[in-house]
Amino acid sequence: MAGNYSKLYLHFVFAVKGRQSLIPKERKEELHKYISGLVSYRKAKLLAVHCMPDHLHLFVGYQPSVLISDFVKEIKLATHAYILTNRIVRGSFAWQSGYGVFSYSHSQIDRVINYVKNQEIHHRKRTFREEYLELLEQFAIEYDSRYIFSPID
Repeated sequence: MAGNYSKLYLHFVFAVKGRQSLIPKERKEELHKYISGLVSYRKAKLLAVHCMPDHLHLFVGYQPSVLISDFVKEIKLATHAYILTNRIVRGSFAWQSGYGVFSYSHSQIDRVINYVKNQEIHHRKRTFREEYLELLEQFAIEYDSRYIFSPID
């Protein structure tokens, strides 16, 4: 068979350092547009993005020509610079080190898009920590709960 054919659907989750609620609701659409450009530049297809005040969900159609760790690092570095340069938050801002990434099948795309886009409704029922631990458990990812989140300063 000639050629390489692949499409991965990846859901990334990462938090603001210290889980501080820093991303203002009124600026999240601006940040979503910027992230859309970052994703496109990295040859991925944005399927859904949602910035909560203390964390971010990003769902993409991913071509495996870039290491996942490099993709996340580039998104976090670029958004960090954008947030500071455009004064989206008052004072300092940083993403917490680390991230979660979860893969889905093509048949699950609509469900995951709906999940990402409805984060505000979703978080009326449970916290980000509860949500993240549930994802880790659903995907049978071994973890040490002491290292899931940095303590809130």
